[in-house]
Amino acid sequence: MTPAPAADVVTFGESMALFAADTPGALAGAAHFTRRLAGADSNVAIGLARLGLRIDWTSRVGDDAFGHFIVDALGAEGIDCEHLIVDRQRPTGLQFKSRSDNGSDPETVYFRHGSAATALSPDDLSAARIAACRHLHLTGITAAISPSAHALCHHAVDAMRAAGGTVSFDPNLRPALWPSARAMRDAINALAAKADWVLPGIDEGQSLTGSREPGAIADFYLAAGAAEVVVKLGAAGAYWQSPHTRLTVAGQPVEQVVDTVGAGDGFAVGFISARLDGCSVAAALARANAIGARVIQYPGDSDGLPRRDQLER
Repeated sequence: MTPAPAADVVTFGESMALFAADTPGALAGAAHFTRRLAGADSNVAIGLARLGLRIDWTSRVGDDAFGHFIVDALGAEGIDCEHLIVDRQRPTGLQFKSRSDNGSDPETVYFRHGSAATALSPDDLSAARIAACRHLHLTGITAAISPSAHALCHHAVDAMRAAGGTVSFDPNLRPALWPSARAMRDAINALAAKADWVLPGIDEGQSLTGSREPGAIADFYLAAGAAEVVVKLGAAGAYWQSPHTRLTVAGQPVEQVVDTVGAGDGFAVGFISARLDGCSVAAALARANAIGARVIQYPGDSDGLPRRDQLER
């Protein structure tokens, strides 16, 4: 008899303390902020946990007020923080974000150089723990923050592929973290080639493949080794392609955009959770679009991520 998985999803990355401006305008003019939690990988972990999935989460935070805030915030979401390492030599990363009242992307400033999460390495996540889970999710942000974190990404993908589980990969490009555009493309595309589900945005696809046409972006990653590609099209919805099938699903209308940050993480939550629930690709894309649309109607990166009862309604 096959043992039950220890968790549904294993993931890892950097969580940061986020200070979001309370009023619209340039970040330089903001005087009052609300503290929140930020980090693409932990946003996805939170979203999946709210939908009832069991999460194996690995990260590093500083032994400071912000690190303890992150541990408490993730624990309150039902995420097991047993493998969240408190690093006494390095600080917790910080992010500051402006508030936009016109639907445009907010201005963001990061203080993450030398943060605790940059010390993430393959030693922090064993192949046995990975193999005990159904699915692995990772992003290109973790690969960008340090060589040891980049090595952890390849270690995790290789371990999950060897164990027979599925892998989703969101490029989540952060050009400022890479030494050059070419280094970013090469590193991100190498990880994408190992994934089952690759989830680029249309702008990311253009940066990484040289084409803005969804079918061409999908062809690029399918030829590299991915099993499925989902190109996020913003308000227009999403395009999905496998080696023999393709599908486009319309986006979810939104009356007012409050904050665009976290939309892609919400999309990932919808797609991953639906596929692990056994839903069809069409239903998974519809859920992904709906959650992404819900997230941008809330001020925080994860505030709009629904719980299971909200999703069903």
